[in-house]
Amino acid sequence: MYVLRRRTRIEIWAPAKLNLFLEVLGRRADGFHEMETLMASISLFDHLTFTASEHSDLQLSCRWATRVSNSADVETLPTGQDNLVIRALDALRQASGAQAGLSVQLVKRIPTAAGLGGGSSDAAAALVAANLIWNLNWSTERLSEIAATLGSDIPYFLWGHAAVCRGRGEIIDPLTTSWRQHLVVIRPPEGLSTPTVFRQVEISPTPNRIEPMLACLRGRRDREIASHLFNRLQSAAARVSPWIERLQSEFDRLDVQGHQMSGSGSSYFGLCHSARHANRVSKLLQSRCPGYVFPTRTLPGVFERCTGSNN
Repeated sequence: MYVLRRRTRIEIWAPAKLNLFLEVLGRRADGFHEMETLMASISLFDHLTFTASEHSDLQLSCRWATRVSNSADVETLPTGQDNLVIRALDALRQASGAQAGLSVQLVKRIPTAAGLGGGSSDAAAALVAANLIWNLNWSTERLSEIAATLGSDIPYFLWGHAAVCRGRGEIIDPLTTSWRQHLVVIRPPEGLSTPTVFRQVEISPTPNRIEPMLACLRGRRDREIASHLFNRLQSAAARVSPWIERLQSEFDRLDVQGHQMSGSGSSYFGLCHSARHANRVSKLLQSRCPGYVFPTRTLPGVFERCTGSNN
């Protein structure tokens, strides 16, 4: 998350994420699933502008960036309580007792129903911006408590650009890593519902371990990371949508280092050798598959607090 603060306005570039490792450990009593996942943010951003309001209303306007709206089947963006930005602002205002309003302009580039965390990233950005504009001085820990009530991925985006997330996703272990990776990501014309995919998941009695991938990151053995990519939800998503196996077959034909689905899908990504390689793979996929295809890279995995004090 990148924050630019002006006198009465805050601009935030809210990144998408990829799941490099995702294991489902079991079903919880609250209906969610216990998970262990490694998430990394990438250089695909939604852009949000927050402006202080003289009134108490929370107002949100949304539009798709031109490139996305011209290259994929995109959904209509909600502007009320169905949008996580409004729900996050409303939850923070109720918890803090703030009375002020806020006007938000959102330009979407991160596809929806894609396993890229766009809505969660936008919600985290809203919490950060409101905390600053309303002069709450809440710590990241306090904002994370609000975030966890709204969605499992939202706390991750408050803590940095790389982290291991456990529980249902709300327990965050931020990572400091120098890993830089060029990638290509495709979101096919069909999105996937997270609850639908989780209903299809088969939990293994011998879960995969995340430690080998973390050892590669910490030991800077970048070339080995591709061999440890894993997503337990991929086979479940393949039972819901034929696009997952189709994309897997497409990437098998490409000279990428490794590839898999992100989150609960439907986006699929491949690790590339360089920026030039990612651009070449992107053009090949655009010629073969409909949908939104983009070359990107991982963001620096530096632990950064986005808020004011540590109160």
